[in-house]
Amino acid sequence: MRTWHEMRGFPLAVRLLLVNQLGVNTGFYLLIPYLATHLGENLGMSAAVVGIVLGVRNLSQQGLFIIGGSAADRLGARGVIIAGCALRTVGFALFALGDGLPVLLAASVLSGLAGALFNPAVRAYLAQEAGERKAEAFALFNVFATTGALVGPLLGSALLLVDFRTSALTAAGIFAVLTVAQALVLPARKVEPSGSGVLGDWREVLGNRAFLAFSLAMVGMFTLENQLYLLLPDGAREATGWDGAAGIVFLVGTVANLAFQLRITGYLKSRHDRARWIAVGLAVMALAFLPPALAPGAVPVLASALLLYLGIMIASPFVMELIPRFGRPELTGTYFGIFYVVSGIAAAAGNTVVGWAMDAGESAGRAWLPWVCCAVFGAASAGGVAWLRRRGALPAPAEPVREKADA
Repeated sequence: MRTWHEMRGFPLAVRLLLVNQLGVNTGFYLLIPYLATHLGENLGMSAAVVGIVLGVRNLSQQGLFIIGGSAADRLGARGVIIAGCALRTVGFALFALGDGLPVLLAASVLSGLAGALFNPAVRAYLAQEAGERKAEAFALFNVFATTGALVGPLLGSALLLVDFRTSALTAAGIFAVLTVAQALVLPARKVEPSGSGVLGDWREVLGNRAFLAFSLAMVGMFTLENQLYLLLPDGAREATGWDGAAGIVFLVGTVANLAFQLRITGYLKSRHDRARWIAVGLAVMALAFLPPALAPGAVPVLASALLLYLGIMIASPFVMELIPRFGRPELTGTYFGIFYVVSGIAAAAGNTVVGWAMDAGESAGRAWLPWVCCAVFGAASAGGVAWLRRRGALPAPAEPVREKADA
């Protein structure tokens, strides 16, 4: 009930963006987790070709976030959000209708480009519309996103009982509905010129050394978040011998998020500066991986999941609130876009290390190795943010800063 009460306190545009994120994650996780199985088992493609199709989608999204962010600043976030959801509709429909490699590659490119467009644009629009209530808005955003990430796989697994095409067309339909809703409801806002060209905007953001240092420091957050889909499900299956155990982890985490996210953000917002709570959240995320490292079993894995969700709930809203404050409001989308490019590339490298640790730990009989590896990532990120805070390199919540070149 508190979620709906808090949601009603925001403008209609913010409320739509929250529901939009629920739909985005539902549609995405309804399809993408099952795509590799469809390509390999249903279409008979080799592992190498499957890897190419999935890699093209990921590269199209991660590598082009900066394009989506700049487009939001220059063309207006509303139009970029609508265009992104429309492209995702087409891309997912192509996955349903096409069996040939060229069509599947086109679907991957369109789906990835769609995410690169609307992800930074949605966050920029939300930050602008929420005003000084950014932390609360992004806390709600996290609640809706987490719920969609749970509903999507459950719905997808049910639709796969029919066939993959039904699942893909349903996902495309969700994005089509979102596209229409945004076109009808989201108000257009006047676009303030940045005063320079696109390359000038990029140089300004990339020249903000405090922002780049913060983006790199957040590698632990994104690497550890991704373990909700890699290490934790694997640990749950190993501990219980049941494939469905991973779903229980997601369910418990989502319930915790719904129950505590808004309370945690509201409680912490007025206590000390936000950067401290980002560092604390990252430290909690690091500690989350110690129980399975110290003792095998289902209970340590469940404790790990709950601590990980708690750390995300502490840190994530304040991270999203902080990013626009590094620079001018006219470049909010560009800051979000570059943040996701930098942290996405760094997190991909981090996931590679975790994957190596999983393989090495299994072959050497050291099951604790990947868990300790994740704890080290989280501790390093927490230390990095704490160091930036002590240096005074991070903007205060009260007013934005243009640049901290001495960080």
